[in-house]
Amino acid sequence: MEIVENNKQVIFKNYIEGAPKETDMELKLGKNMKMEAPEGSGALVVKNLYLSCDPYMRGRMRDFLDSYIPPFVPGSVIEGFGVSKVLVSDNANFKAGDFVSGITGWEEYSLIKRTDQLRKIEKDDIQIPLSYYVGLLGMPGFTAYAGFYEVCEPKKGDFVFVSAASGAVGQLVGQLAKLHGCYVVGSAGSSQKVDLLKNKLGFDEAFSYKEELDLDVALKRYFKEGIDIYFDNVGGPMLDAALLNMRVGGRIAVCGMVSQHSISNPEGIHNLYNIINKRVRIQGFLQSDYLHLFPRFLKVVSSMYKEGKIVYIEDMNEGLESAPSAFVGLFSGKNVGKQVIHV
Repeated sequence: MEIVENNKQVIFKNYIEGAPKETDMELKLGKNMKMEAPEGSGALVVKNLYLSCDPYMRGRMRDFLDSYIPPFVPGSVIEGFGVSKVLVSDNANFKAGDFVSGITGWEEYSLIKRTDQLRKIEKDDIQIPLSYYVGLLGMPGFTAYAGFYEVCEPKKGDFVFVSAASGAVGQLVGQLAKLHGCYVVGSAGSSQKVDLLKNKLGFDEAFSYKEELDLDVALKRYFKEGIDIYFDNVGGPMLDAALLNMRVGGRIAVCGMVSQHSISNPEGIHNLYNIINKRVRIQGFLQSDYLHLFPRFLKVVSSMYKEGKIVYIEDMNEGLESAPSAFVGLFSGKNVGKQVIHV
């Protein structure tokens, strides 16, 4: 039986207040790990290949139990979505050599006991990079798909606004909206990202919120007739401004609140009175509410990608040791595209 020595791991140190810092995590060498899955356990031993950095993970770093997913345990390995290669299997649904996507540890090798939400990647398709299964064809991509089609209920000709538009979710929302026949504007945090939105991702217009003195004025510049759909990834002042610019019957899909760093001192929301006279629907959602649509999503979006109708931008960091800084960078807009760690 093979034994792996010094399994590199990223450990969560303790609960946080505010935005995550690199010092909230530490790289350690784990105990020697046996390359075996206990008989009858249904478990897998995997080599982790790609790990996903996602904003929702910040919520798991808080001592807050009233959420849809439990917090991390201090002193334990951080976990998140990843792509892995099966080395040893005690599960009839998976065999050695399979590639899988799902929840795994931020470490070189993992023993995965809960395999019910793992998905086998059909590797016949060499056109699609493996890393896309934590991005375009993973949780972020499905969030974009379900949020846009199911929550936003788009119609051809709708005026669509997307915040954090160059991120893992926003970049696909904008492209789906364009393919649906909508007018699409995105906001981002740098001129480089604005250029990507307009010249690579096909948005009609884009702007850097950091260069705008008044977000309401900025939105009125691009939406002279108002907004039908706002796909909100940030909350805060951008949501306040969008509420001033919604059209009658507008829809706001609340996907994320990346601007809100603290749950102990949360910011209030302004301009809510507009949802009455404009009959605006605001709906929060989780991609897990729509998992019955995942097979259709995989088929539709992978076909769009192979046909060249959509593109996907990744920000790839090399090595597990880069994971803490890459994750922290999400909350200052350091990443350009979907943040991925190549283990």
